[in-house]
Amino acid sequence: MKKLLFIITLVAFVASTAFGADGGNPRKGKHLFKKSCKTCHDNNGEGGEVTPMTKTQKQWDRLFDKQKHDADAWTNLSERDLKDIQQFLYDHAADSPQPQTCG
Repeated sequence: MKKLLFIITLVAFVASTAFGADGGNPRKGKHLFKKSCKTCHDNNGEGGEVTPMTKTQKQWDRLFDKQKHDADAWTNLSERDLKDIQQFLYDHAADSPQPQTCG
């Protein structure tokens, strides 16, 4: 019985992490976030401070799916770059197993 419960829990965890950016690289995403996003989204930036913990996983997915961001801010980023950033933010969102700021 314990083995079955473990397998169900493992499958549920893997399935929940698959809804992020579908194959984005979170390590590259963290680097890109610091390089591209923190220029405006830090303590002193005009966009207000943003960290992965600013939103839930669902909120990050919704923001990227609807591309609800100033279009000019994303013009220098490829589709792959955006997926990597989304995956980093999703993996460390407020409701994720590993919430984090971007220090």
